[in-house]
Amino acid sequence: MDHVGELKPAPPTAGVIACSVYASGKRVADISIEEAGTWAGKDGHVVWIGLLEPSADLLARVQAQFNLHDLAIEDAEHPHQRPKLEQYGDALFIVARTAQLIDGRVTFGETHLFVGKGYIVSVRHGPSTSYTVVRQHWESCPHALAKGEDFVLYAILDFIVDNYMPVLEQIETEVEEIEDQVLVKPMDTRDIERLYMLRRDLLRLRNAALPLVEVCRRLTSAELPQIQPAMHPMFRDVTDHIRTVQEKIDSLREVLAFAFEASVLVGQSQETAVSKKLASWAAILAVPTAFAGIYGMNFSDMPELKMEYGYPAVLTVIAGICLFLYWRFRKNGWL
Repeated sequence: MDHVGELKPAPPTAGVIACSVYASGKRVADISIEEAGTWAGKDGHVVWIGLLEPSADLLARVQAQFNLHDLAIEDAEHPHQRPKLEQYGDALFIVARTAQLIDGRVTFGETHLFVGKGYIVSVRHGPSTSYTVVRQHWESCPHALAKGEDFVLYAILDFIVDNYMPVLEQIETEVEEIEDQVLVKPMDTRDIERLYMLRRDLLRLRNAALPLVEVCRRLTSAELPQIQPAMHPMFRDVTDHIRTVQEKIDSLREVLAFAFEASVLVGQSQETAVSKKLASWAAILAVPTAFAGIYGMNFSDMPELKMEYGYPAVLTVIAGICLFLYWRFRKNGWL
């Protein structure tokens, strides 16, 4: 087994985040792309390459080292693929969607993974957290990393799914604020637009996460000999995490739907209350209006016109009726 006594980093290449060789779970060398194929062919060695928005030339160099399929390279060069798993001979090609919350909106990136005997290549496009964290974490656990390239695949997929949760937690905080305010006042246009955007982002996040269930199902089936049976429980664990994400998304979408319905009901209730008040005051004001209309006709034979206390009596009657109506409306909760 070839081990390099002192790790010497390979010359930096644009688009290459890391290109390392591992043996028995320990990093033994940082290499160039052109050395990757040779190292991957050695027993007990795994080459782990991380690329960020690589050029067509860089992908072609990687393809030459591992004899990757043209269709897989074409997909990796052009993002906006649906999450999926494809098998090309002895190699697997996996597409997963990543998510981050940027300026209040869920922004999606993509990770394309090539997995074969002795190598794994990750290609990142768009917003996503660097997998350097994954690399550093598992380098501290050589016994786990020694399981091979399928363990690295599990570690990356698990990291992608786990990173959905911080996005959902931030959305949940905002949803709770909306829920607290909805019973205080009805939503205005700006609030409704934000609620709509949140529901749409949650749907997009669900569409990004849920296809990984099928990917993990295939990774735990006997049809893919590249995956060791001992790794099947770990991929099932990733499936459980995805299901948790799905349940969280569905729950938040329901809360937002209920919040919108509650806001509509609050608005209708307030409109009804205003209508009742207006109707009550209109009824009260109708009394003096009716009396004024009758006496404004100025008929000479109206008996009250010649009464000594006719005017005060009429005012007293008007006031009494108005006060009675006010009392009834107040008692009924209209005023």
